[in-house]
Amino acid sequence: MTATHNIICIGSVLWDVIGRAPNHLSVGSDVPGRITRLPGGVAMNIAMTLRRFGLVPALLSAIGEDEEGRELVATCTRMGMVTDYIYRSADLPTDRYMAVEGGNGLIAAIADAHSLEAAGAKILTALEDGRLGSAKAPYAGPIAIDGNLTEELLQEIAKSPLFANADLRIAPASPGKAERLQPLLGHQNGTLYVNLEEAGLMCLSTFETSRQAAEALMARGAHRVLVTNGGEDATMATPGTICCQTPPPVMVTRVTGAGDTFMAAHIAAELRGDSPDDALSAALKAAAVYVSGETPL
Repeated sequence: MTATHNIICIGSVLWDVIGRAPNHLSVGSDVPGRITRLPGGVAMNIAMTLRRFGLVPALLSAIGEDEEGRELVATCTRMGMVTDYIYRSADLPTDRYMAVEGGNGLIAAIADAHSLEAAGAKILTALEDGRLGSAKAPYAGPIAIDGNLTEELLQEIAKSPLFANADLRIAPASPGKAERLQPLLGHQNGTLYVNLEEAGLMCLSTFETSRQAAEALMARGAHRVLVTNGGEDATMATPGTICCQTPPPVMVTRVTGAGDTFMAAHIAAELRGDSPDDALSAALKAAAVYVSGETPL
């Protein structure tokens, strides 16, 4: 029997292999540290944070039927996520992400999400075959989407009747994939979560503040945006409304997953009825706690 969910997370669900060292690193650094393998991917990171806030996410992704895939699905299920709708393939390996972090932040990362890209629209099957919705009765709840999907699939989602009634929450996945989100920028129910660099890439410009970036994205047709800028002010913008807040100061011990934590915490706050100001404050606090290393991995 399928468990009841209250949000859908669409995108990358994979294994994160993260190497961390306290030293400041540069090209060619060879230092002692810790290497961990954890469930990851943008959709998975968002889903894990949603679980910490008591929500139950259903995952729509592509995971192989290999040993790594079976272990990953079992782990997601144990964590309380709905895995019934994941596209499983015997021909595609389970995706992976590898990163190196030092005391000076993220040094380098490689995302091997080729299976998710190869699966394409197959991961959306449950939204059209009646299990989660259909073209005649589209899903009407919140859906988090990450930019690891192909540009073609994101274009399809932007105009698809399957998403006409959904509360879309959209994340780029990385600066290199921010421009993929252009088709979703003007979605009537879309909320875009980006950092300052990603906002600049989407606007073909550079910005000094999150407010400038948010205003530029709104001018390009965005329905609602949240722009973060590390430890500087973050901005939430809707037509006619701008809200800026500064995150709590903390010692940064990790960065991978911070944006996903911010997004998930904001969604959770809004779903429990927080005001716009309170929801932004809750998201900034959750992200600050995460980067300080206080949130359990």
